[in-house]
Amino acid sequence: GFYPQYPVADAGYGSYNNYIYCEQHGMKKYMKFTMFKKETTDKKYRDNPFRAVNFKIDEEGNLRCPAGKAFHFQYRRNVKGNQYGRQEEIYQCEDCTDCRYASACKKTDKNRTIQLNQELTSMHQEVVNNLESIQGALLRMNRSIQSEGTFGIMKNNRWYKRIVRKGMEQVRLEIVLVSIGHNLYKYHKKRLRLKKAA
Repeated sequence: GFYPQYPVADAGYGSYNNYIYCEQHGMKKYMKFTMFKKETTDKKYRDNPFRAVNFKIDEEGNLRCPAGKAFHFQYRRNVKGNQYGRQEEIYQCEDCTDCRYASACKKTDKNRTIQLNQELTSMHQEVVNNLESIQGALLRMNRSIQSEGTFGIMKNNRWYKRIVRKGMEQVRLEIVLVSIGHNLYKYHKKRLRLKKAA
């Protein structure tokens, strides 16, 4: 009957859609995005000056690459299959001719084009701040203790690899039945342990 305040999940769940959903339902952003691990552990990747998110913004609001060339806004496009109307902004460099960084910065002969979504970039930064905090570290540790073991038992020990039913009601029923089975298994093991101890 209520939403959790701190939803912690695998990296696959850290999407624009899910972050907007969290905002709408009063949940904090604690779901890892796809490149979270690399973003937080790989300093070379995070601080790479040729990543679009690391480009400086000048006084006129233009993005500037490490060579100081301006990237001009071209157009805005909708991201396919996004229910919250996520859009990407496309920028193109004014001139990449004879650039000394060309080999490290781009892979084609043309002027470099980048795609950016400033809103998503700021969401990613918020997620990093949340998960790198003490609260975030405790939540991640707690999740790995509580849920990963259960997944391991269900998938490896019980050979439950995938949902076989179709439709939301049938899927819900299947998950409930598998969960009941797992809880009965735990209950039975506990009873055996208590019996042995007595």
